[in-house]
Amino acid sequence: MSAQWVAPALQTWLASHAQSLHSSSEFADALLPQLTQAGLTHIGVPTEWGGAGGEARHAVEALSQVAEHSLTAAFVLWAQRAFIDYLCVSDNPVAREAWLPGLLSGHTAGATGLSNAMKFLSALEPLQVQEHTAPQGERRVSGRLPWVTNLRQPHFTVAAAVQAEQAGSPPLVVTLDSQATGVQRSQDLDLLGLCGSNTAAITLSDVVVPLHGVLAVNGPAFLKRARPMFLSLQCGMSVGLVRAALRAAEQVGSARDVLRPRIAHAWELLQGLQATLGEGLESGRFEADAAALFQVRLQLAALVQEAIQLELQGSGGRAYLRDQLPDFGRRLQESAFVPVVTPSLTQLQGELQRQAQVQAQAATGAAA
Repeated sequence: MSAQWVAPALQTWLASHAQSLHSSSEFADALLPQLTQAGLTHIGVPTEWGGAGGEARHAVEALSQVAEHSLTAAFVLWAQRAFIDYLCVSDNPVAREAWLPGLLSGHTAGATGLSNAMKFLSALEPLQVQEHTAPQGERRVSGRLPWVTNLRQPHFTVAAAVQAEQAGSPPLVVTLDSQATGVQRSQDLDLLGLCGSNTAAITLSDVVVPLHGVLAVNGPAFLKRARPMFLSLQCGMSVGLVRAALRAAEQVGSARDVLRPRIAHAWELLQGLQATLGEGLESGRFEADAAALFQVRLQLAALVQEAIQLELQGSGGRAYLRDQLPDFGRRLQESAFVPVVTPSLTQLQGELQRQAQVQAQAATGAAA
């Protein structure tokens, strides 16, 4: 059995607010304080930096347990905890000292606007933020991030990868204070679900980047260090959703006993994928072998769909009666988010295909 990282009081709060967090922004601003006050942002962060210590896989497991109750809450925790990891792997101690205390406590929301950067790293799209130098030598940036989560007001900081002004220089990774001149947040996006996640667009207009706003001057190297935790935490969202759906599916009556072998097999697959995820994260293997992590995420996404179908088939027509099974409809919509969270399943499949082609060409060249 995994350790229980989510205290009973938080479990109760999440269970009672899950539908509201999914369908409205009513409790959006209350969510992050609930997660941080429960100590979930401290898990796996070195004690010398104010964290609770432990291993990275513990942080992933804690997020998985949150996702069992609410994918919206897990999505917000993913953003906050991934941002904290950016600071942990940053080469700039000034940035860590400036931002980490507020992020751990939840006084500052961490908006991980690096989805575009992760796609850039895999050559999937160009960077959407550009650097330009002011006459007085200040480093400034402009651009737009069309989809960013955890933009909780009144204070958030948003990370972005920036195309360097000087030709040939690697992209930068910066973080920008919401209160800085030129940072503009849109209204919340009109989402199908996860409406309590403070998800919006950010426009950057000639924003000054101070020294403590530079997370990395060599963006690609930084992103490769940050990617394992970024994606592993995303995998945690799928793990939690699978668990919740399979537990609901286990409540099947005798008329649907035919489903029990499939449910047992799904649990076995989940256990194996969790073991692979934990081993790859702790050993550091995923930093060098991103394809292995991509495969885990793809397999977990497929397992989410299987688990949701098992819950539906096990529940039968009751799944369409909100007064009997109110959580099924929410989980069904939550499952629709798993394939599209960046990098999407289509993007991951495309990157794996590209890597396979490169390897095949290399093998052909070697044989020749």
